[in-house]
Amino acid sequence: MRSFEANGRTYPLPSNPIAVICLDGCADEYLSTAIACGKMPRLAAMAREGYRGMVRGALPSFTNVNNSSIVTGVAPRVHGICGNFFLNPETGEEVMMNGPEFRRCGTLLTAAADAGRKVAFITAKEKLRTVLGDGVVERGGIVFSSEKVDEAKLATHGIDDATAIIGKPRPEIYSGDASIYVLEAGAALAEQGRADFLYLSTTDFMQHKFGPQAPEILDFHAKIDAAIGRLLDAGCVVALTADHGMNAKNDSAGNPKVIFVEWLLHGKFGKKLRVICPITDPYVVHHGALGSLVMVHLENPAIRSEVAEFLFAQSGITEVLTREQAVEKLELAPDRIGDLVILSGRDVVVGKSPEHHDLSVLKGGLRSHGGRYEEMVPLVISKPLTPELCRLAEGDPRNFDVFHFACHV
Repeated sequence: MRSFEANGRTYPLPSNPIAVICLDGCADEYLSTAIACGKMPRLAAMAREGYRGMVRGALPSFTNVNNSSIVTGVAPRVHGICGNFFLNPETGEEVMMNGPEFRRCGTLLTAAADAGRKVAFITAKEKLRTVLGDGVVERGGIVFSSEKVDEAKLATHGIDDATAIIGKPRPEIYSGDASIYVLEAGAALAEQGRADFLYLSTTDFMQHKFGPQAPEILDFHAKIDAAIGRLLDAGCVVALTADHGMNAKNDSAGNPKVIFVEWLLHGKFGKKLRVICPITDPYVVHHGALGSLVMVHLENPAIRSEVAEFLFAQSGITEVLTREQAVEKLELAPDRIGDLVILSGRDVVVGKSPEHHDLSVLKGGLRSHGGRYEEMVPLVISKPLTPELCRLAEGDPRNFDVFHFACHV
């Protein structure tokens, strides 16, 4: 059997097509509820005939971090994407990591293409296409986002008139349709034999808006299930995981439960420090740039212990890690994080200051992610695990092992 290597790991290439799905924001309870309500019969059968379990994602439990890990097969300490935003230590500027130049290793996608597979990377968000899709088109693959599917060109995306794949126009990015489009397009490419190594990554707009039992999310998962069925019927080994989970972050009155870390620290220690919210990205309607992890950068490192003690004493703060601890415990790159890394509780988010976050964009309360409580996510594989994979699954499997599972079953 042919194989390829990427970032120190070897992946065999079976003759059948492979489709890996990252269902953005999919905490396991979404799948359990949808299956129990009869909305996902194909996924339920896939789990019975193959495997369903839990895996640990990368922290911070954000989209860019985990998608980068999934397509490289390694932790953020290796690939360097430790958030959507970071403070550049050389310039002192806040920088959005929205290009491949911020990634420090290659991807499985280009390695599989070099090994002769017909690669397709379809994502809902354009930001992921730009961060992770480099090099695929040059190797004959297809890369586009549903957000800008109507802008796809052969030279830059590997395909002209991508809307013709499923005969639907570009969906609204703030909708469930943006995610359904990704899976339907992937299924169509597999059915047509135009792709046999697919990575399909959705958006978490629906999970930010709705809990697992909402009728809207159940209908959404029914459409997800239909697309999964098409991939299975096209002969694909299907492996589904998530980049992070999702939790409500509200008080008893339904208002966002926020700790404004920079505001607190400025009041206590003065303004010679900065807080970076690495969840920040162009899609603020999802979460108002509020998640459950922030970075603190100090001009005076001598006060680090005092700042850490002050923050850990705050109700709702669950972890205060030094840079060194975060490198060791969270597997983060030391030059892309703060002097302190702050994580909050299951129902709490952390931010900068009240004036920095526009809470008016949040309708019906806040659901978000970023911390420990969104770290564990599902893994569903359409084939039974080998003894070797069973041992991996029984240990400390990661969501960025998903291609390893898919290629080895």
